[in-house]
Amino acid sequence: MLVFLGYILGFLGVALFFISGLGLLRMPDTLTRMQAATKASTLGSLLVILAIACFEPDWTFKLIVLAVFILITNPISSSLLAMTTYKRFYKHIYNTSGADALKGEDK
Repeated sequence: MLVFLGYILGFLGVALFFISGLGLLRMPDTLTRMQAATKASTLGSLLVILAIACFEPDWTFKLIVLAVFILITNPISSSLLAMTTYKRFYKHIYNTSGADALKGEDK
């Protein structure tokens, strides 16, 4: 039963990787591409890690550490890349309301 659950989780994880790839191809600009890639690949990675945990229960602690690392680093790196992209290339496009949450941040 646990092996069957592992196959299902692995299939769902690979399907999310495929959806992430489609998001990279179909989205119109850099910021939406990064959102599609980060959300789907993070969840896909976690599902694949859960699938591996179903197949190899002895590796559970190492896989939990890997999952926590992915949950911490993927959103942070995506956020920093989006902020840099916004500051360098898209500030004039998205700043139509007059309010800029990133104004004055030169870090």
